Amino acid sequence: MSIALLVLTWPLFCAGPNDVVVPAESTLLDTGFRQMYDLQFGLAHVTFQEWMRQHPEDPMGPASDAAGYLFSELDRLQILQSEFFLHDDLFANRKKPVADPALKQKFDAALGQSEQLATRALQQDPQNQNALFASLMRLGLHSDYLALIEKRYLASLSEVKTSRTMAEKLIAANPDYCDAYLAIGVENYLLSLKPAPLRWLLRAGGAETDRDRGIQNLALTAEKGHFLRPYARVLLAVAALRDKNVARAKELLEGLSKAFPHNRLYSQELARLR
Repeated sequence: MSIALLVLTWPLFCAGPNDVVVPAESTLLDTGFRQMYDLQFGLAHVTFQEWMRQHPEDPMGPASDAAGYLFSELDRLQILQSEFFLHDDLFANRKKPVADPALKQKFDAALGQSEQLATRALQQDPQNQNALFASLMRLGLHSDYLALIEKRYLASLSEVKTSRTMAEKLIAANPDYCDAYLAIGVENYLLSLKPAPLRWLLRAGGAETDRDRGIQNLALTAEKGHFLRPYARVLLAVAALRDKNVARAKELLEGLSKAFPHNRLYSQELARLR
């Protein structure tokens, strides 16, 4: 979810469903996200922090660095494997992971820095799309940490709803900001998997649980997104496996494996499907 100089004037490039994305004007943020998806977290942090040095007012710098901390912790705790998401009982009943307190401190500090920068930018220009996206990304990262690591699902849900509302505001201003569709897709698809009585309660509380809308929005990010395009494809692969569409899941995972050869998770999942 290339900002500062690029995003403010750029209508989000489009690509085919199996293309490896390398933007024509690749920035350090682009490089850092590719390193992160390839599980090269140390390199990603160096790259993000160099972007922050060069662009100290850009809230996307610390937001991206926070993403690196979250994904490295999810990888360490083996939460990234799709098996967790394919077996709800196993995921819900697992023991609370033992988080790394030092990493949590760095993660929180990066989120706080991004929030300060985004707030400052939005005070100057409430329509600043870069700051809006950094804000919804910050909320998404924090909600993921709350749910996946701390197992604080109600607190996570509140931030998911706020993130979705912010994403809708950004999309209303710029429908081509395709990374923003991920927030809508995640809320609708993941909550649609809950039992019917719980879905009713969630909707009564303002949440959205429309499975088809969720898949449609994930597909938009997966096909036309920028920073979050690979993440949307992972979620679509999980959705395909839930639907027993093994061929589609393999297609998505093969593309991810080629794009990120150091990421063992994609190759492991492919091996399991064969």
